[in-house]
Amino acid sequence: MTRELNAFEVLEIAEKMEREAARFYREAAGMYDDAKISKLFAELAQWEKRHVQVFADMKDYFSEQAWELGHFDLDRVDVARLDVPPAVLDEHSEPAKELTGHETRADVLRLAIKKEQHAIGYYTALTEFALGPDNVEAIKAILQEERKHVRILAQSLQQDAGR
Repeated sequence: MTRELNAFEVLEIAEKMEREAARFYREAAGMYDDAKISKLFAELAQWEKRHVQVFADMKDYFSEQAWELGHFDLDRVDVARLDVPPAVLDEHSEPAKELTGHETRADVLRLAIKKEQHAIGYYTALTEFALGPDNVEAIKAILQEERKHVRILAQSLQQDAGR
């Protein structure tokens, strides 16, 4: 079952997803004594933090455009809507709290890959309704970075398996 959301809500979810991803990576960075893996997770946290700002800026842009059109009301925004899978809407989920501190590095890397792939699916759908070509390009740039995150995490997982 899916739930239909307006553009503002979709951007709020994207912003929250990125905020939670940054938290997840910050926590993962502190879990291991290995400087290399800690640095990787810290860098990923910084990338995700930048994505938070991109989505916040898009929300601001959307709000400005909607006010200019004279129909901004969260209960009845007359814009494109997006069907969102329930897993994205689980407000009780906090990715950083999923880490107990007992996971192996490989466990954390696999979980991170799964979360990045989830974000890629969500942002791919988001490009179809983004307001304005600049916002579409910003989302595509984030998608490109998220795919890069998956590649980096997968390479780290392969290296970890080779130990």
